[in-house]
Amino acid sequence: MGAARTSRAADVLEQQCPRAVFDRVTNRWAVLIFSALADGPRRFSELTAEVAGISEKMLSQNLKILVRAGLIERSVAPTVPPQVTYSLTALGSDLAVTLHTLVHWVDDHTGTMVQARDRHDAGRS
Repeated sequence: MGAARTSRAADVLEQQCPRAVFDRVTNRWAVLIFSALADGPRRFSELTAEVAGISEKMLSQNLKILVRAGLIERSVAPTVPPQVTYSLTALGSDLAVTLHTLVHWVDDHTGTMVQARDRHDAGRS
């Protein structure tokens, strides 16, 4: 990327960039939560089941952060017990499109990267 980097993309590399926002939307759990919600609203238990390996505590923390950032909406139905549903906001849907590309890239290239890692590790033994 080097010299071809746009000034906007270069801003992410600067110390004063709002890296907290960048970190918030690119951590592994956030990417997987966005992937799950891209297909439509989910209840907490559905997200826990769909995002393999995430603890309820970690899911709760990430959802709070993403709701606060305006990327996910939390809706509470006035039932007993209350039904809480999470969905992407317009901003979150926009981001989900970009993250979808990243998720597919990882899916398409995981095998190649695992092979490269194995070759590298075999050369170190």
